[in-house]
Amino acid sequence: MKIALIGKHLDDVRPLLTERGWTVAEPPELVVAHGGDGTLLQAEREFPLVPKLPIRDGGTAPTCPRHSAEAMLDNFLAGKFSLQNLPVIAGRSGGKILKGINDIFIHSLNRVGALRYRVWIDGELYAYEIVGDGAGLSTVHGASAYYRSITHSLFRVGLGLAFNNSTEPINHLVLAESSHVKIQIVRGPALMVADNSPEEVIIEEGAFAELYRTEESAQVYGLDCFMCQECRRLRHPHRYPPAREVVEPR
Repeated sequence: MKIALIGKHLDDVRPLLTERGWTVAEPPELVVAHGGDGTLLQAEREFPLVPKLPIRDGGTAPTCPRHSAEAMLDNFLAGKFSLQNLPVIAGRSGGKILKGINDIFIHSLNRVGALRYRVWIDGELYAYEIVGDGAGLSTVHGASAYYRSITHSLFRVGLGLAFNNSTEPINHLVLAESSHVKIQIVRGPALMVADNSPEEVIIEEGAFAELYRTEESAQVYGLDCFMCQECRRLRHPHRYPPAREVVEPR
């Protein structure tokens, strides 16, 4: 199989790929993303629409025995992984488009000043003016990342619209996947970013940005194994205490 290989500590995984008859060549049939969540985001950005197999870098992120690099590769070859499609969302402003599988966020470019902006949802004005650090649209996949840190919540279907550190209380929303969000910068400028991409789009005062789901999907094998809760407990024992039986009170 022809693959692309992306990530850090690649010398740790190259011999495993060679043993299984895989070669790095163009065009790739599969992208092996060796690292963490950020590596998967980078892999989709650099190789859009090519199926991904994410594997944790065991040197920096301990894994349970079931999800070591060797086990992940063998299970993939044995056909044990299903292919999951993740929605791709986009932010468009001034003819420039950013895409992501986690989230698209708009921040104040002035680090010592708040952003003022208006919000329309599906053509209807939702908020005449919000004052805060910014806003963003998240997928279900990205719900456990920046969206969760802002809203202290998760969602399982649709798209999440979060308002970061607004001066007045305003509801975070879970929208239909077909929803279209338009934001106008009243006082700025603002900065739009996608996932962990270094690319940025500047939005000047008075200009608009549109946030929406595209028709594209990111294809990922073994995503449930990549996000295994037992592996997470090994990496973050203070956040994920060891699993134990819950005894029903008498």
